[in-house]
Amino acid sequence: MHHGHNDTHNHTHHHKHSHAPTSAPLRALLTALAITSVVFLAEIVGGWLTGSVALLADAMHMLSDAAGLIIAALAVIAGQRAASDRATFGHRRVEVLAAALNAATVLAISIFICIEAIRRLKSPTEIASSTMMLIALIGLVANAVSAWVLSRHSEDSINVRGAYLHVLVDMLGSLAVIAAGAVIHFTGLVVADVVASLLIAALVFPRAWQLLRNSTRVLLEQVPEDFEVERVLPALRAIDGVAEVHDLHLWSLDGVSVLATAHLPLHGQHTTAQDFSRVLDEAQAELRALGVDHATIQVELPEHIHHESICEN
Repeated sequence: MHHGHNDTHNHTHHHKHSHAPTSAPLRALLTALAITSVVFLAEIVGGWLTGSVALLADAMHMLSDAAGLIIAALAVIAGQRAASDRATFGHRRVEVLAAALNAATVLAISIFICIEAIRRLKSPTEIASSTMMLIALIGLVANAVSAWVLSRHSEDSINVRGAYLHVLVDMLGSLAVIAAGAVIHFTGLVVADVVASLLIAALVFPRAWQLLRNSTRVLLEQVPEDFEVERVLPALRAIDGVAEVHDLHLWSLDGVSVLATAHLPLHGQHTTAQDFSRVLDEAQAELRALGVDHATIQVELPEHIHHESICEN
């Protein structure tokens, strides 16, 4: 019997068999971490000296980013470990866990910022607006450098994508602090500081929620949102000789690459070795064209379906 896992035939199938991770941009993460840590220290000291809750809010977000970058870097190191007998898919899922933890941390920080801003509304304090703007400007420049470093690798890893997202939000937060400082400097309205801190929280929350949702989808073995799932089944059924498709499963280890498994029973008149090889080749080509990075296809005789337990989708 011809079961069509990719390796059962003598001719070549041009696709990847390894689940080993590609090299993630660890140096970019460490560079961004160094910049973020310096800016955090500057903003926490500056917030204490100036009395600006917006600056402190931005510092707290910087702290969450620094923690997230540390987690991301550790996850990249763990993800580069080779597959083993116990971890046959490797360790790329560690990066997804890190992204989820990072998002949850930022959500908690956003809630803290809102609570602190409301408290400041009841008890306003004097703010040194010039120093506040200077420190925020330094943060803006530093975040721009970090964003540039991470942007070149943001499509390669959900983990790095999350770090890049937070740095972009940090840039907007720094702009909000600068704007609030200008309002306070020229009008004396210290409430602008509270408004800026709430704006930072509003910018952070939905993006962190989206990252948490996307990483949770991966952990639940769901397909990445941008993958066109509805095209897979028709493409496989349209292959000449395929009678049906069952046990079709699509998922991702890292939120970027897509994996697939499927069983393809053939019509009775398509049961030669050449038919099995042709169907396997065409199925692999169709899935590869749709963006599936690795697929395991089992091509079956028509009667084989009565000898296996089908996993319902």
